[in-house]
Amino acid sequence: MKIFGERLRELRKEANLSAKNFGEKIGVSDAAVIRWENDEADPSITSLKRTAEYFKVSADYLIGLED
Repeated sequence: MKIFGERLRELRKEANLSAKNFGEKIGVSDAAVIRWENDEADPSITSLKRTAEYFKVSADYLIGLED
């Protein structure tokens, strides 16, 4: 999910959030956020949904199915 990591990092930085702050907002650890951004792990469906809702984007956008 390379695109997910890139888009998450971009959205998080635009929102001026640290990995820790963002993780707290969606209920995951900062380590999980960093692993996602570095393409070392994929988010669960629940985390993907929470991420999309938080940033007000579609899950399809986050995973690269739409621009």
